[in-house]
Amino acid sequence: MNRKERSTEKKIKKSGRHQQASTQTLFSTALHHHQAGNLAEAEKLYRQVLEISPFHNDSYNLLGVIALQVGRFDVAVDLISKALTIEPNIALYHSNLGNAWKGLGRFDAALDCYRRALVLQPLYPEAHVNMGVALLDKRQLDEAASAFRKAIELKPDIPEAHNNLGNVLIEQALFEDAIVAYRRALALRPHYPEALNNLSTALKNIGELDQALHACQKALNIRSDFPEAHNNISIIHKKCGNLDEAVVSSRRAIELSPRLAEAHYNLGIALAAQGKTDDAVLSYRTAIKLKNEFPNAHTNLAMALLARGDWAEGWQEYEWRWKTERLQKFKRPFTQPQWRGEAASGKTLLIHAEQGYGDTLQFCRYAALATKAGLKVILEVQKPLVRLLNQSSSIEIHAFGDDLPTFDLHCPMLSLPLAFQTTLTTIPHQPSYLKAQKEDIKTWETRLKAVPNKGLKIGLAWSGSTTTESHEQRSFAPEQWAPLLKLTDCHFVSLQKDAPTAPSELGMTDFMAEMHDFADTAGLIANLDLVITADTAIVHLAGALGKPVWLIDRFDPDWRWLLGRNDSPWYPSLRIYRQATPGDWCSVMQNITHDLQNKTFAAKKA
Repeated sequence: MNRKERSTEKKIKKSGRHQQASTQTLFSTALHHHQAGNLAEAEKLYRQVLEISPFHNDSYNLLGVIALQVGRFDVAVDLISKALTIEPNIALYHSNLGNAWKGLGRFDAALDCYRRALVLQPLYPEAHVNMGVALLDKRQLDEAASAFRKAIELKPDIPEAHNNLGNVLIEQALFEDAIVAYRRALALRPHYPEALNNLSTALKNIGELDQALHACQKALNIRSDFPEAHNNISIIHKKCGNLDEAVVSSRRAIELSPRLAEAHYNLGIALAAQGKTDDAVLSYRTAIKLKNEFPNAHTNLAMALLARGDWAEGWQEYEWRWKTERLQKFKRPFTQPQWRGEAASGKTLLIHAEQGYGDTLQFCRYAALATKAGLKVILEVQKPLVRLLNQSSSIEIHAFGDDLPTFDLHCPMLSLPLAFQTTLTTIPHQPSYLKAQKEDIKTWETRLKAVPNKGLKIGLAWSGSTTTESHEQRSFAPEQWAPLLKLTDCHFVSLQKDAPTAPSELGMTDFMAEMHDFADTAGLIANLDLVITADTAIVHLAGALGKPVWLIDRFDPDWRWLLGRNDSPWYPSLRIYRQATPGDWCSVMQNITHDLQNKTFAAKKA
């Protein structure tokens, strides 16, 4: 090689070293900006690196990470895939690509990436965490928990693993365990707003509302513009009865994140509790527009529509109840199709009860309509209702758990109004469609005569099922009957079952320990002059028997009692006494006492 050629070779080598040094300097500077949160400057410098060195895989990967950080998941997939084309055996790249696919909702593709990362690097805790998040999104809860626990085993001080494990435990309703997981995450990272917000959710679910509120406020002290925390505070305020504060918090969450469907949904709940049903409907509709597959929002919209009498749409929307977390586990796995009102004369229809005793008592009336439509009807109900319904109807009755005969079609009981396209004017409202047995009536007539009593015989019930979400709003303490019980020309009989009994000093007659089923209770009610009850199964039983019944109702009524009425198209013998303001039972009791003194039993139409 001559001198000139050797000189050229040296220049090429020197130029290569200079280019490599320049690339490394640019990349280091870009990385520094990236770590400092200066994403725009970091992106510009990474791209300059690629202009000099088109096969710089780390720059493609980190450009993809920036795209992930700003929510451009499709761009992230493209960039990180280019990094993998250059260097396919780096576990970090596969994990990052998984995050991009997860952002696009492609959970199976994401899981494939995480599995590939773990093949390349089995002891990779972050990949286990990412895999757990994808599994949690797919509702594969046990597998997600295993992934998070593996990450913790490999790296006990990784706060994200503890936080996400808590999220799985909440989904499994293991709230106490979730609290432990969140507290571990916070011990590792005290200023961790997501973990504080999640801790608040777990505390809320065990009824520790003060602690839940405190945790949420700590999260907002760290990050004041945290919409999910404002949304969570709204839920807590609603549970505490602080409705104005609940509305404010929901609106703040929406201001920060207008597309947060859950915030619109919770705003609707708070507005409905304030009696602003029309505004609540608008909020539920917005939540659904943002997230159509939102069963709770559809179901709450249904109940708001039904409450204001928009039944055509309301019954249709109410079918979403079967997709809610509360009811989906109770949906019956029948292979026979659901009957939706089509002509099916000669077919056998199974009508099956759902939800509570009151729902069965209210909607069992539709069985007679189905028989008139030419269907052979089988009715499946809760066991305590079997004897009552058997003595009131010739329809074949079975209890839950019995072997069912062959049938062609089925229909959940609260889907019958949709099947029959029920409107306010077409409700089947016979004055009495259930009957007490003569023997039961006679038995309780004798028992009541043996008890010293005077004047009107009045049955009282003050608490519905303690498992319902609205239990606290629709129930009250038996001591709150005290002003009523002072009336001297009335004799009061407890109709309260499976709840705290009335204190002995209130002087009620109580036979409820002897009640084995609703037929027994019906026999007792048949001997009374009047029933006064909170929103419990007793209001439906008394109404179905045609007995005068007064309903003590909360400010924001259940949908079936409608808005602005003190009567009911479901039960001609029913009168409603509703709170004027949330929680005000005192004025309700005053009004009832006044009407009892004047012995005005007939329902008054609003």
